Amino acid sequence: MPPETINILLIEDEDPHAELIQRAFERQDGRITIHRAKSLNEARALMLVQELALIIADWRLPDGESLELFPNQPDPLATPIILMTSFGNERIAVEALKSGALDYVVKSTESMLDMPHLAERAIEQWESRAERVRMQKALLESESQFRLLAENATDMIARMTVDGNMLYISPACKTILGYTPADLKGTHCFDHIHQEDLAVIKKFFGGNKTDKYDETYTVTYRARHKNGEYIWLETSAHVIIDQKDGSALEIQTASRDITERKNAEKALINAHERLQEAYQRTIEGWVHALDLRDRETEGHTQRVTELTLKVAETLGFSHEELTNIRRGALLHDMGKMAIPDEILQKPGPLNEVEWEKMRQHPIYAYEMLAPISYLLPALDIPLYHHERWNGSGYPHGLKGENIPLIARLFAIIDVWDALRSDRPYRKKMPRREVIKYLREKSGHLFDPKLVEVFLSVIESEE
Repeated sequence: MPPETINILLIEDEDPHAELIQRAFERQDGRITIHRAKSLNEARALMLVQELALIIADWRLPDGESLELFPNQPDPLATPIILMTSFGNERIAVEALKSGALDYVVKSTESMLDMPHLAERAIEQWESRAERVRMQKALLESESQFRLLAENATDMIARMTVDGNMLYISPACKTILGYTPADLKGTHCFDHIHQEDLAVIKKFFGGNKTDKYDETYTVTYRARHKNGEYIWLETSAHVIIDQKDGSALEIQTASRDITERKNAEKALINAHERLQEAYQRTIEGWVHALDLRDRETEGHTQRVTELTLKVAETLGFSHEELTNIRRGALLHDMGKMAIPDEILQKPGPLNEVEWEKMRQHPIYAYEMLAPISYLLPALDIPLYHHERWNGSGYPHGLKGENIPLIARLFAIIDVWDALRSDRPYRKKMPRREVIKYLREKSGHLFDPKLVEVFLSVIESEE
């Protein structure tokens, strides 16, 4: 790209002086174009059509003084002017600078030959000053816009130091916290936050956040109202940074009252907990009804449920999964409600026809419970706990890892408790013999890996 042209207006009615200055510029910088005017009228005409970086003007001209070119009101962004005069004195110099001249030069051969350097320095000084002025104007406009938005916002807008001292807070604080802006200005934001929530807020102010200054942080916490009660606020905070060195200048926040939302969330959680409690009590009621009907296995359901949960926790199941495992374990024999008393309570061994009926109880359990949507995730145990690793189980004859994991685990625990409990037709087996039995059937009836997991839990309790 060609270098940017710098247009300079030279207002000089004496040809020798003008030519000397023009030759000095021609030798110094090819980017500079000199536009000469011999009078104020010519100068004004050129100023209308040229974008000028600098004006170099003789003080006295045939049609007036160059002071007439200065704006009536001081304008730091107006084109800078260097004034020249053949007769220098202190009064003229002061008058020139007070009128707005960027510099004042007494004409001499040396000063006119040095004009390019004077011009370069003058342009640099003006650009630096103009940049500061523009930044100040932008800051004032930004401040004005900020206050206009903040004063009319329903959210509580605040500005604070990087340490948390309040510099400004919008009138909405009266509606939200009961305080006026004057009450809060100069206080520390920590003074108004609930002790239990301070740690969350302090994380934002603490530590090195240099790499996160461009992020907006949103946090919920409790703040003290003027009446002494605490309300919930949701605050979005952003760090304002110095573009020159990247340091933090201040923190700006916008906060809104979310107390109603928090109360609604708490009420919903409480309702959910009450519903879960009702679910649990209902399931326990069904289990109790089954225990009343089948006294032989009374207590079996509670024991296998607790043991299944203990082992399942070691396998890393989530809280939600453990909830469904508990329900499934409690309901694992629910299908026996559909088995006739003469079969369920028969004191001796069942015949083949009776066994065929008994083997249907997992199907009955599924058919009874599947229409209840919240129980669907819990039905792996009721439906599959009689399946066996080698495919010899029922009701579907599933094999190996085609059997759901939790059903494979429960099958081991169900057999363990059955063999370790007294029944009308036999006494419970000794612990050592049951462990030996499970090891013998590992890889045949039971998942070998889960047998080892289960036995490690049992042996750790011994």
